[in-house]
Amino acid sequence: MKFTCNTKNLNDACGNVMRAVSTKVSIQTIEGILIECGSETLSLTGYDFEFGINTTLTATVSEPGAIVINGKIFCDIIKKLSSESITVETNGTSVLITSGAAQYNITGIDAEEYPELPSVQGGYPLFINQSVLQQMVMQTLFAVAESETSKPVHTGLKFEMTLNQLRLVGVDGYRLAVRTETIKYEGEDVTFIVPKKTIRELIKIINPENKDKDISISVGKRHIIFEVDNYSIISRLLDGDFLDYNAAIPKTCSTTVLINTQDAISCIERTLPVIENNAKNPIRCLFDNDEMRISTVSAIGRVVDYTHANISGNRVEIGFNSKYMTDALNAADTDQVRIEFNGPVQPVKIMPVNNDRFLFLVLPMRLKNEA
Repeated sequence: MKFTCNTKNLNDACGNVMRAVSTKVSIQTIEGILIECGSETLSLTGYDFEFGINTTLTATVSEPGAIVINGKIFCDIIKKLSSESITVETNGTSVLITSGAAQYNITGIDAEEYPELPSVQGGYPLFINQSVLQQMVMQTLFAVAESETSKPVHTGLKFEMTLNQLRLVGVDGYRLAVRTETIKYEGEDVTFIVPKKTIRELIKIINPENKDKDISISVGKRHIIFEVDNYSIISRLLDGDFLDYNAAIPKTCSTTVLINTQDAISCIERTLPVIENNAKNPIRCLFDNDEMRISTVSAIGRVVDYTHANISGNRVEIGFNSKYMTDALNAADTDQVRIEFNGPVQPVKIMPVNNDRFLFLVLPMRLKNEA
């Protein structure tokens, strides 16, 4: 195998593909990047048996072939090169890398030992605008569980596809985020759950300059493939009983609050300097007389602050984890939000004022003076 390509383009591709290269499992093959050359193209693949990234770029290919090179070593070499072009040549498993005056000779692995990537055949096709999907993800991913201590299935983001509608759902046991968007889809109803890691890496690869382009999504029984620009992201899907989130959403409320989103965020954030531990020191929120009053007490001290709010219904005093509340408010993309309460111990709904495009649910924390 022998090819020459632009050093910067190869460096960018390696940086993205490296996200799928295993650094925790001491299996030499999946610690590497699979490099394959066709007649005029160069393909790079990283895969850790659960998540993979493949990309193609243009190259001048003198001799087609394939090799696996340790991902960290290969990426570190390319990062340090200053010449505009790079040539990679193999002789068996010996790899010669040349760029300007620099020459590296390292040992690769036979490409035949690299695991085969899963394929998705007969799946459900979906096309969605890159910027729309990115926004939907940013408004739901914060609520996806980080660890598998509760239910592994909740470490993924749930996709629900129905006629001309896509809904994303994230939950971690303390909060819920639901985001709905109208899209062009005329297939059958389907749901699937994508691991949080996969979604995070997908969002990193989306180029803001290509916001008008679509992402192609192919869904199979066990795997999913996202096609974005010249990248393919392959991932296993999560299986299990996802929370019946519709049953968890309160259907009634006794207090409704309309509040400026940024004012609410700022008011809560001003309490943070005296909060030692979010889990032990909830913020106390009192909604009454068209005012949101925030207070908290810790070993460090005490703080009280307030901001204006339009309140209808019963007076309510309730405790929150400040991070959970600010995460939800920061995910709102409206100047104002509607917050619905049903007493001090029931989940709280945060929504846009005039529609239900997004819905965030936050569980309250019990205040010390409550029974």
